[in-house]
Amino acid sequence: MEETAPSPSQAHAGAVARDALRPLLLPKTGSAPVRWRTSALPVPYPEALAEMDRRAEDIATGRADELVWLLEHPPLYTAGTSAHAGDLVDPERFPIFQTGRGGQFTYHGPGQRVAYVMLDLKRREPDVRRFVAALEEWLIQALDSFNVRGERREDRVGVWVRRPEKAGTGEDKIAAIGIRVRRWVTLHGVSLNVEPDLSHFDGIVPCGVREHGVTSLVDLGLPVMMEDADLALRRAFESVFGPTVLDPASG
Repeated sequence: MEETAPSPSQAHAGAVARDALRPLLLPKTGSAPVRWRTSALPVPYPEALAEMDRRAEDIATGRADELVWLLEHPPLYTAGTSAHAGDLVDPERFPIFQTGRGGQFTYHGPGQRVAYVMLDLKRREPDVRRFVAALEEWLIQALDSFNVRGERREDRVGVWVRRPEKAGTGEDKIAAIGIRVRRWVTLHGVSLNVEPDLSHFDGIVPCGVREHGVTSLVDLGLPVMMEDADLALRRAFESVFGPTVLDPASG
């Protein structure tokens, strides 16, 4: 079984919207805690993909525990399976990587916390739509630690915050989601804008959404350090997905 993240129309189709799904995706009784790894230095994108592929294969065959890997990348753009060439505004600005995750163009770079999530949905529930809802719930709970109200949108994946002080649409995206599922093991994951250079998003149409902007915790006026965000993410993850244990490869 191999799937990419649902498109907005797929993700929200049918009678049950994501916000009506049960947000928890706890493991079956007796499952090992999820390994929690943090990389202190920026990780090159190809290196991260190779490690993620290896780990996902080991999880699928029972040779490794589930893993969440928190890291930063050097500045780069990635193109998901639904990316449109016209959404690449400045192709010379940063390196561009084709990737198997669902979604369109996105940016990764310093000040943005990327979390690669390698979970075995057979140990939880083999439901991709529910997994996407759980990822959103995770991010929403983490943002709540900073008194930021993150919200879902029925026509687009990700987490959004209202910006009534801004002219126009009055909301910005603060966290993105792009996943792939192989043999019921998840790959890729989420990115939370802590303090990235928001001008770096100008080289693309982020996630194909032209009518809304992007923001970050610091852009919202919150003096949040990456370590603060990591603590909030871990607490919220355990609330939604279950226990974690520090991975020996952290550092």
